[in-house]
Amino acid sequence: MNFCVRTWVWVLCCSSCGLAVADDWPQFRGPQGDGQTPATGLPTRWSEDENVVWKTAIHGRGWSSPVIWHDQIWLTTATEDGHRMFALCVDRESGRVVHDLALWDVPEPDEIHVTNSYASPTPVVEAERVYVHFGCYGTACLDRHTGRVLWQRRDFPCNHWRGPGSSPIVFEDLLIVHFDGYDLQYVVALDKHTGATRWKSDRAIDFETDDGDLKKAFCTPTVIRVADQWQLISPAARATIAYEPTTGRELWRLRYANHSATARPLFGHGLLFINSGFSKAELFAVRPDGRGDVTDTHVVWHTDRGIGSKPSHLLVDDLLYIVHDQGTAVCLEARTGKPVWQKRLGGNFSASPVCGDGKLYFPSEEGTTTVIRPGRDGEILSSNDLDDGCMASPAVAGSSIYLRTRTHLYRLGR
Repeated sequence: MNFCVRTWVWVLCCSSCGLAVADDWPQFRGPQGDGQTPATGLPTRWSEDENVVWKTAIHGRGWSSPVIWHDQIWLTTATEDGHRMFALCVDRESGRVVHDLALWDVPEPDEIHVTNSYASPTPVVEAERVYVHFGCYGTACLDRHTGRVLWQRRDFPCNHWRGPGSSPIVFEDLLIVHFDGYDLQYVVALDKHTGATRWKSDRAIDFETDDGDLKKAFCTPTVIRVADQWQLISPAARATIAYEPTTGRELWRLRYANHSATARPLFGHGLLFINSGFSKAELFAVRPDGRGDVTDTHVVWHTDRGIGSKPSHLLVDDLLYIVHDQGTAVCLEARTGKPVWQKRLGGNFSASPVCGDGKLYFPSEEGTTTVIRPGRDGEILSSNDLDDGCMASPAVAGSSIYLRTRTHLYRLGR
């Protein structure tokens, strides 16, 4: 049984994670948050004239990834200046826009980095609800069928400095959100039914600087099971902290020198794979069974060679697949960190790759998606161009890939 199938079996059995059943892509990086899918029949080649089932223009500017539940695709966008923010629902079969919901106006949005948008966090979708998040500008719960706002919170202060980026996750009856800004750094768990705050934990991190630019982060957390305990793995600037997800109590932490952590952690072979962020990114393989500061006791291996800062990684069977922001793909042995291969893909990368149907998909900011066969050879199967670049990570459902460029949402299939 290959890794993608094993992962899917685990998701089906683990209903407490609140994740979807087959043929859905409910959150950033898919059902288990690791970029993998059991889907088959996915296309290997496409262009503007080949294997495009439909192509739908998306107004505004937003880098949030599409999420999918049954016949619906949800994503967010905003005006380029950040004064108005939207949630969109697209019909999965036809590409028709079903809901285009203007959520709120922002009189004075903070400036953002030229590579970011005001709608970069990816939503979460469940059977009855959709949770959209725009950082400090607001979080809302929508009725999945009607688009009606069920609750909203716009009272969490945070100067993101470069713009929002962390996506929310659902765990049991909680919606968990990061706020790692220039001025304030904390984690919040909301009651997903009402929006009420269940717990809030300030980052107790010694940043060793007064420069708020070195205190920010943009990472999406993940929840893992270690022995008989759930752990919320929550990367920040200068440290990753594991919390008890139902209370916010700290369990352990890993220290590092970097800031602006972005890549979502992965868990496999008894190891957590944690990317430290910008300024010479490092990748750490950590045993998550410690308590307190585990920096000197639980790191099995780490490396700073070829590690990118923005895209998240893939763990397929015994191999890790990494793409650097500047276009070099690297394969490492997961248990040892030993290099297996390195390939120059070209272009620049912000989107995270996905794995499905025995293929790895790497979309670039220039609009080229390189398809590679997983394994120790890393055979390049194709290179596929679309008219505009990809900042958002792909979604996969059925036998199609849903790829958002800067201007359109595509359904790619045979």
